[in-house]
Amino acid sequence: MAELAITFLGTGTSQGVPFVGCDCAVCRSDDPRDHRLRSSIVVEADDVRFLVDTTPDFRTQALRLGLRHLDAAIFTHSHTDHVAGFDDLRRFCELSDRPMPVFASPRTMADLRRMFYYAFDGQHAYRNYVRPEPHEISGPFSLGSVEITPAEVPHGKMPVNGYIFAREGRKLAAYFSDCQAVPAPVIEAIRDIPLLIIDALRHAPHPTHLSLEQALAVSSEARAHRSLLTHIGHDLGHEATERILPPNVRLAHDGLRIEI
Repeated sequence: MAELAITFLGTGTSQGVPFVGCDCAVCRSDDPRDHRLRSSIVVEADDVRFLVDTTPDFRTQALRLGLRHLDAAIFTHSHTDHVAGFDDLRRFCELSDRPMPVFASPRTMADLRRMFYYAFDGQHAYRNYVRPEPHEISGPFSLGSVEITPAEVPHGKMPVNGYIFAREGRKLAAYFSDCQAVPAPVIEAIRDIPLLIIDALRHAPHPTHLSLEQALAVSSEARAHRSLLTHIGHDLGHEATERILPPNVRLAHDGLRIEI
């Protein structure tokens, strides 16, 4: 197996693509790469498999991938499109007959405890219920052989976690699904990264997300060897957008698996 494998469960913006009630060319597209569930990834090494975010589509995504085991779930932030599938972790608790380690910033963990209070109150710790084992992120941590460094980026007025994944001290990939900028210290932390996964919502600027042009600028400044764009809206058709991208930058699509 490669040092690290990343599978895109979803690559869409908060409404998914197609948008409900929209007749634009992308929403009516028959290209399966234009059909985007909400953004999430599964990260795997030979000794661990974990999820980043539980979207409202998580059950569908897990069934589509044939996902049967998870060692942990980590979260970028607590917006609905990234946490609403939290309860569907219950099946993985049942299959493994153990609690699910859940990693999040203190702010995000507090929101998870509030939104899914019944899961954290200790009164419903049955085998077929979701049983979170909470871990607040205060710095780098490891899951199996994968070293994970949180990197805070702005998402509108809300700070959210991106993540840098490494093995044996070698940085392999970075994931920034929701951000309107990538601060200079984070750029430095991901300099020459083999794979950068970065938010690229649409062509026009947006108050909480990177535009396509801005995402390309981050990729260039970081000197990423390869970049994949995610959290994509219905402005960016897959085929048409890829025709204008640099050779080392592509649009991600649901189901795409990358090995590093």
